[in-house]
Amino acid sequence: MNDSRKIERICVYCGSSAGDDPIFTQAAEALGAAIARERMELVFGGGSCGLMGVVAGAALANGARVTGIIPGFLDEREIALPTVTELQVVPDMHTRKRLMFEKSDAFVALPGGIGTLEELTEQLTWIQLGRHSKPLVIADIGGFWKPLLLLFAHMHNAGFIRPGYEVRYLVAERIEDVIPMLRAVHTPPQEGEAQDIEQHF
Repeated sequence: MNDSRKIERICVYCGSSAGDDPIFTQAAEALGAAIARERMELVFGGGSCGLMGVVAGAALANGARVTGIIPGFLDEREIALPTVTELQVVPDMHTRKRLMFEKSDAFVALPGGIGTLEELTEQLTWIQLGRHSKPLVIADIGGFWKPLLLLFAHMHNAGFIRPGYEVRYLVAERIEDVIPMLRAVHTPPQEGEAQDIEQHF
């Protein structure tokens, strides 16, 4: 499937906790501000806690439109961010993930826990199976995702990621590289100009 539309809405997967290293919070805040600065919209999980609240708060503070999508049962635990532009309370996790996918042109995974990992690997699976070609950036802040990236390489070397079923994603070690990476994927190089974007398989 070909998803070649312009990138206007970025879905950010991230933790409902902030983590122990302040660089995670700094990265979430910087990404939210960058989304606003680039006149893009943020789609996220709707919670006010942890990195979710930070990225959404920074986007809102800098003038971005923000859509939060949260299941009713999580609304009670995570406390939905009331200041978002649009808040959708849905019946279950499946509906949440489907709407986040449908409303987004690209995906970014910040550090997070099991829920973030599940959202990330689901999108990677859909890309692998050819269900969509929306770009996905793994924001490897402080090397957080390094063990997962090594596991992907191990799966490939062990023959579980076969030719024709490669897992395509981008890796940004600096948060300021995320949006330029996404834009470069959807901006064909000019004649005679090379496109230098590192893609992983």
